[in-house]
Amino acid sequence: MQSNKPIAIVDGVRTPFAKAFGAFIDVSAVELGRTALEAVLLRCGLSANDIDEVVFGNVAGPADSANIARVIALKAGVPNDRIAHTVNRNCASGMESIFAGCSRIREGRASTIVAGGTESMSQIPMLLSHEAAKLWLRLARSKSMLDRLRTIASMRPKHFKPVPGIELGLTDPVSGLNMGETAEVLAKEFPITRDQQDAFALESHKKASEAQERCFMSGEIASVTLPTGEAVERDNGPRKNQTLEQLGRLRPLFGREGTITAGNSCPLTDGAAALVLSDPDKLDRFSRPPLGYITAYSIAGCDPRRMGLGPVYATAKLFAKTGLSFTDFDNIEINEAFAAQVLACERAFGSKRFAENELSRSSAVGELPMDRVNVHGGAIALGHPVGTSGTRIVLTLLRTLKAKGKQRGLATLCVGGGQGVAMVVET
Repeated sequence: MQSNKPIAIVDGVRTPFAKAFGAFIDVSAVELGRTALEAVLLRCGLSANDIDEVVFGNVAGPADSANIARVIALKAGVPNDRIAHTVNRNCASGMESIFAGCSRIREGRASTIVAGGTESMSQIPMLLSHEAAKLWLRLARSKSMLDRLRTIASMRPKHFKPVPGIELGLTDPVSGLNMGETAEVLAKEFPITRDQQDAFALESHKKASEAQERCFMSGEIASVTLPTGEAVERDNGPRKNQTLEQLGRLRPLFGREGTITAGNSCPLTDGAAALVLSDPDKLDRFSRPPLGYITAYSIAGCDPRRMGLGPVYATAKLFAKTGLSFTDFDNIEINEAFAAQVLACERAFGSKRFAENELSRSSAVGELPMDRVNVHGGAIALGHPVGTSGTRIVLTLLRTLKAKGKQRGLATLCVGGGQGVAMVVET
């Protein structure tokens, strides 16, 4: 196969997205992924035996499912002789799985792949400090009652205090900033006001709520059955009656002078998504045309302190590679990690100075056409299960293009740790 040949996305499915510690608190990342995989096979008219390989993105890898993609595949009935692996590019993991699937198909290793992402942010474990862990290990290895008593006597209240794994995961170890603090950096750099961020967040909820009412989102969602037997069928993040006044009453999360709040940030979220990728020369197996094609993508790095600008670096790289510009895209999906982050990207895209200083370009990347961006709402309303969002925005983007009879879309994300990813899809 030609190395630059488009790869077909036959169809895709996702679970509902649920705020962490809520509806899916007792549903593991494995179970969410299994639900998405089984549902996408059903939608595409495939059996588990038709799949050559499975790739899933996941960030907070469960200790009991180290290669979570393999566990998901086997629990979904994919035969033992079909391989599976897990990828982690932080927030872009769900898109990285698509890149991996494209590579396998182009190499001729496979003709049909399930690529997706899964995340249970509810079930990221509480941890012990390193000092406490050593004491508990010493206690476990004590050979006499006296040794045990000495170890217990050396323990202090701090050794019983858990360390939230989710807090560690959302903090960049290089810059020392958590993701919200990196958004504050951008809000100051570009200067973006609290009111502008809240207005952006309100619009995200409005668009997502309207999409729910029109049943657009239900077209990509497969229900999840809880251990209680209850079925969850809808995203629970969008707030139909959200107001600016409500958003304005929320306190800043990072100091009194800050502008980042829980209302203008994406919530912690659980969910999974899966796509079926196919060799475009072997589409006669399917009863209908594919949802679309992946035609190009780029990945770029940037300062971890300004990780939210990742889409600018990646999109500039993509445009240089393809010759495309914003005028060539009918719709755009940019993951809404924070309102400040998206608004900073908008300003950086349109800045000649930023292009010259940061991108080695003589002109701005271009004006981001906000009327074509996240037309059905984004992660501020829907949520951001970190290992899944990359898959979700590609699925939503292609369905949006299909519904509007349009041709080309751009999907892009910022990535914790200072990276950006951008992908071109076409119908």
